[in-house]
Order: sequence, then structure tokens, then C-alpha cells
Amino acid sequence: MPEFTHHYANLKDVRLHYVALGQGTPVVLLHGWPQTWYEWRLIMPLLADRYRLIAPDLRGLGDSSRPLIGYDKKTVAGDLWQLMHDHLGYERFAVVGHDVGAVVAFRFAADHPEAITHLALLDVPVIGIDTGSLGGLAPAGQLPRWHHLFHLVPDLPEALTYGRERLYLEWFFNWGCDQAGAFSNADIDEYVRAYAQAGAMRAGFNMYRALPQDIADNHATLSTGLKLPMPTLGLGGGGSRGRGELVVQSLRQVALRAEGGAVPDCGHFIPEEKPQELAERLRAFLGSV
Repeated sequence: MPEFTHHYANLKDVRLHYVALGQGTPVVLLHGWPQTWYEWRLIMPLLADRYRLIAPDLRGLGDSSRPLIGYDKKTVAGDLWQLMHDHLGYERFAVVGHDVGAVVAFRFAADHPEAITHLALLDVPVIGIDTGSLGGLAPAGQLPRWHHLFHLVPDLPEALTYGRERLYLEWFFNWGCDQAGAFSNADIDEYVRAYAQAGAMRAGFNMYRALPQDIADNHATLSTGLKLPMPTLGLGGGGSRGRGELVVQSLRQVALRAEGGAVPDCGHFIPEEKPQELAERLRAFLGSV
């Protein structure tokens, strides 16, 4: 394994764990659910020669602390602003987000457009462009994925998954991949270790329970006519379990510059299914002006 360094930042109302690697232009990598910083373990060494890569565990997840509240993405993005700007001292940096991390990444860019040099979203579109179908998480006319609604239910998901974290999480890793073998037993062990900690599943479900507020917040922002000024990249998995062109299509509605498309033969978990291809796409994108 490369020389990842582990750190903690004591912020206003949360303690964030983050991992760093490389030297150069700063890039923050935001993980999805049910994952942690560890989802970037294959990407970071491929970019570390040119970029200073910061991969935090989002509030409540991984080895960060677990506040009872604050899972709306404005608050989560605020944590990351404190980390990157106030704690680490970066004035400008790029943001890459996957899954729920993509929802946070858009909010981060909308709230701090002057500081974000590049924005990349992976397999989750911008939500809140419209208010139907959970704000655009599903294509027009389609229902959201079943777990989006299940995770909104108070208390029940916690009760049904307690002590069964591996069974539940492993199903998502198997179901969400078009590339067999993307997750080893050791990888799944690490994610289960993180999510079996007290309060971690609750925090993950709270990320979903905040989606109605996130949709409303984004819709209010986008209704002002906001157009993101920085270059943006939207990539979806091009296989049966990915969102294909939906991500870049959403960015074209809210950004002045949008590029991207679908990653062939790839499901939802792009950083772990296609790390080499993703690293090449990110390197080309982050090098653009």
C-alpha cells in the first residue's frame, strides 16, 4: 500500500478523519454510501505524482465522529469547507464526489464557487433541478431505487440491519457492480468494520433522510439562475447498474462548462470498478483550464 497518512481535524461540531497522499494541486475526494475514504485507495496512487489528494470520512461515517444532526448537504459541505479552507489553509482546490459524495460536492461548489477550480460528479446527478422522483436521482418517469425510500423510514432500517451489517452492505457491492471481483473480502471487511461501529448505520441512513431538504435547498439555489462557473465533469457507469449519461446531462443544465458521459462496462462503483480509466479521465479533466 502507498504511504497514506491518516489525520484528524477538530472542527466546529464534528471531528473529521481524513487521509492524504501526494504533492501538488489540492483535490478533495468525497466518498459515497456505503463507503468511506477507502473507496479512493486505488485512485489516489494513480494521481499522487501531481496532486495533493485529501480523502475525508464524511460526518458520521468511517472514523469521523457521529453527530446526531447535520446530515443535510449544506452542513456536510460546511464541514468540508472548514477542513479544506480553515484547517488545511487551501484557498482554491478541486472537488470530486461519488454517490452521496456527489450530492455534497455539488452543494460545496454552489456555496463556494470562487474556491472550487474543478467539479467532478460520479454516478449521481445534480438533484433539485426538478422536485419529482427524489429530485432527479432517477430518470424522468422512473421510480427511485428502492433503498432510497427505505432509508428514509425512521428507525426501521437500523432495526433490521443491526448485527447484519455485512449481509446488507455486501448485497449492495454485489448488486451495484458490472465488474465482478471489484470488491475483495478484505475490502468488504473494511467497510463492515466502519459501518458496524455504534451509530454508523444511523448516520448513513441520515444522509438519505436529509435528501428532501437537500432537494429543496438545491432547488432554491438553482431557481436563482445559478450557473456553476468552474469546469465540470459528469461520469456515470455505462453498464446496467450505472446511471450512464444522466450525470453529465444534469450538469449541462446548471454549469457553464460540462463534459463527460458514460464509463463502458461499469456499474455504480466507478472508483473501484474502473480505477485506471477513472484516473486517466480525472487527470485530463483536472489539467484543463
